[in-house]
Amino acid sequence: MTSETAPHPVKKYSRVMLKISGEALMGDQGFGLHPPTVQRIAQEVKSVRDLGVEICMVIGGGNIFRGLAGSAQGMERTTADYMGMLATVMNALAMQSALEQLGVFTRVISAIPMDQVCEPYIRRRAVRHLEKKRVCIFAAGTGNPYFTTDTAATLRANEMACEAIFKGTKVDGVYDKDPKKHADAKRYDKVSYDECLAKHLGVMDASAIALARDNDLPIIVFSLDEPGGFRGILAGQGTYTTVQG
Repeated sequence: MTSETAPHPVKKYSRVMLKISGEALMGDQGFGLHPPTVQRIAQEVKSVRDLGVEICMVIGGGNIFRGLAGSAQGMERTTADYMGMLATVMNALAMQSALEQLGVFTRVISAIPMDQVCEPYIRRRAVRHLEKKRVCIFAAGTGNPYFTTDTAATLRANEMACEAIFKGTKVDGVYDKDPKKHADAKRYDKVSYDECLAKHLGVMDASAIALARDNDLPIIVFSLDEPGGFRGILAGQGTYTTVQG
């Protein structure tokens, strides 16, 4: 039975953080936004919201501009990182539009104030949005250079009292090596924070993993390309890796 046909999904979490990369929004394109892909992910989010789960989101900006790449090509790092933060706002607005077309009330909340397009980050206001079952998309990272959107997602998840971070990727969990390059790659069902750091497993950057570990916040890594995957995990189905303790 698939997650789409499960009659009585078992809700394990009441509030979660969904972290996805900007590249997840570009589909098969090499750059930018692919509207059908954005719409598909929005449908996934709606299906989980319809279970009664409160949802936070953080979306990367790598499909438009990646600060670290700009810095590597000679751009001043702080400027490059701010440009990357602005890219995340663009992605957040695109996701907001897709969700609201599905009837899901959504707020884009930016760490960099830009009142004409989204709300500034105020923790108590964001919590109130979640209590009203609005999806909150946190944009512009932490508002500081040198921090990734992985770290921003972990920070906001802790501030919002999320019960887990769901990291949507191209593969169905954490492997000991790249499964696309190595046929003998082995997937972990569970792995500890310290093992992720020691083995450089690439779940998230080291700052994000350490912040999750220090606050005992589970990270669930799953495939965003698998239709119904996000909802399926909340229904006790599907393939994924849990990073914890």
